[in-house]
Amino acid sequence: MYNFSFRPVIANFDLLLSGALLTLGVTVAAIVLGFVLGVLCAVARAIGPRPLAAIVAGYVEAIRNTPFLVQLFIVYFGLPAIGIQLTALQAGIIAMVINLGAYSAEIIRAGIESIHRLQLEAASALGMTRWQMMRHVVLPPAIENVYPALTSQFILMMLASSLLSAIALNELAGRAVTLESLTFRSFEIYSVVALLYIALTLLFKGLFRAIGYMSFRRWRRLGQSGAAR
Repeated sequence: MYNFSFRPVIANFDLLLSGALLTLGVTVAAIVLGFVLGVLCAVARAIGPRPLAAIVAGYVEAIRNTPFLVQLFIVYFGLPAIGIQLTALQAGIIAMVINLGAYSAEIIRAGIESIHRLQLEAASALGMTRWQMMRHVVLPPAIENVYPALTSQFILMMLASSLLSAIALNELAGRAVTLESLTFRSFEIYSVVALLYIALTLLFKGLFRAIGYMSFRRWRRLGQSGAAR
């Protein structure tokens, strides 16, 4: 009969904690850069010239139709073949940004398409350029409309970061593999790792809720003051 013992896990908890902090760091970096990339790609598809929109569409389809693990291997093992050397950390973040940028672009594009045509006609009547319309009239409500889907994608990316252990990055899953090889306490280790991922997920959900509340309330206030003028 299996003898449960969490002592090896407790004794090496600092190892798992450092892995969780690395997971947190790479996820935050990927979310910030991936969101910016997603916005730029969505705008390029909405108002950019046709060749640029076609390139962005090709990038989005290529990423959405290939597994994240393959994208990660191309960045980490493929780029050195053309002279671009990256550390595991750099490759992991770049692969996450590329993946998240494509999914964010599609989600934000759906938000842009949800904006009513009358709002665009009103902005055009005020003499706004296409970029001004996008920045002041379209993007704020578009992002608010798709914010729940966007944050769900961010959390999925955090969970997918466990694949970075495949390129020997010692984030949370990587630390768990190391600890398992030292203690052979698989059930106990991965039970604790699952709890740490749940804690990270709840942390991100709370953070996104606070960011959404503050950002959208501010945008609404700016919109109301603009309308009052």
